[in-house]
Amino acid sequence: MTYETGGWRGWRAAAETALYGPRGFYRRPEGPAGHFRTSVHASPLFAAAVARLLTDTAESLGLEEPALIDVGAGRGELLTGVLAALPPGFPVRAYGVERADRPAGLDRRIEWTAEIPPGLAGLLFANEWLDNVPVDVAEVDGDGQVRRVLVRDDGEERLGENVTGADAEWLARWWPLSEPGTRSEIGRPRDEAWRTAVGALTAGLAVAVDYAHTAVARPPYGTLTGFRDGREVRPVPDGSCDITAHVALDACAGPGAELVGQREALRKLGVSGERPPLALASSDPAGYVRALARAGEAAELTARGGLGDFTWLMQRV
Repeated sequence: MTYETGGWRGWRAAAETALYGPRGFYRRPEGPAGHFRTSVHASPLFAAAVARLLTDTAESLGLEEPALIDVGAGRGELLTGVLAALPPGFPVRAYGVERADRPAGLDRRIEWTAEIPPGLAGLLFANEWLDNVPVDVAEVDGDGQVRRVLVRDDGEERLGENVTGADAEWLARWWPLSEPGTRSEIGRPRDEAWRTAVGALTAGLAVAVDYAHTAVARPPYGTLTGFRDGREVRPVPDGSCDITAHVALDACAGPGAELVGQREALRKLGVSGERPPLALASSDPAGYVRALARAGEAAELTARGGLGDFTWLMQRV
């Protein structure tokens, strides 16, 4: 549904066009890296950690040629980094899932596709993908009714019809609203997208990494926002900026899934922000400098108040 009313439409339909339409934000030539910094761009240590997760998954399942599926692959930065970090000769089938066209010069080992390929075994990794799956926004009006928020291309909003059906059921279970003026993002499309992604694997591990919240601490006014040129801006669905919102990952999680903070997840994969011993500076000055640089990068990836605040949803198949 688009919920259009004389130029007004729900945020889900507006963001879909603004992000992925013919002139959408994610089809711009500079790609996401031109506007915001993710863990992938912060340090090659992130890709190395994903490479270790892939090899561990392959070993635990006895896979001779595991698949690596990067959902929301951007311009292939993570896949490129993982392939470089894998042990020499490690067999892997790499897939970049992205609506934008295949980047020029991308490693030929990477298959580029607009849809998640089914029937594969290995690691499916979605870094900051679910936050860009468009969702509708709901707000409580002065009479206590939960209504859909409509928006124009210039970002102006007004309240539309009452939220009913499956969306109302999702809100009642996962993000109930009652006080006038409170808002939420209706995460049902993200739940469905994640189920589809996990269902594409025959065996392996599916991981979604995003800024997230859970039922014990939902933000009372939602998290919908925009980003342009490295700065947070007012969300305007005209293709000029990213439109994103934090993810209710507890609603996405299937049976047996685990929610883990990025700090903990990366440390289990060998990424630590601890400084190297000072004695190394005397015995191996060059090695000390390299280790110090790695520690600085690791500290950024695990920092509280920054990239360390991401949550990893980990679901085994």
